[in-house]
Amino acid sequence: MEKKKAEGKRQTEKAKELVGTEKKINPRGRIFEGNVIEKFPKRIVIEFGRTIYVRKYERYAKSRTRIHARLPENMKDKINIGDLIKVQECRPLSKIIHFVVIEKIKGKEEGK
Repeated sequence: MEKKKAEGKRQTEKAKELVGTEKKINPRGRIFEGNVIEKFPKRIVIEFGRTIYVRKYERYAKSRTRIHARLPENMKDKINIGDLIKVQECRPLSKIIHFVVIEKIKGKEEGK
């Protein structure tokens, strides 16, 4: 339990350093990993799949979630479409943006 808390604190500190170049964006909350499917000047859209149990049919259904995330200035040229990235929840930055990019896990050409 303590190990998880320490790891979470380290990730949050790392996130604050990366986002520190912009306005006060304090990442806290849930962390997701997904593939970049769209890229805009100040934001990206990531998508990840999950399975949901449908009780009526006693089967699992595939579902996908799309999240819009803020793209920090210092990471603009590092992240491209198809990359696997990690995002963390923050305060609402706009109507649809509630997450901020934390790190790039691997690029599109690094394997799947």
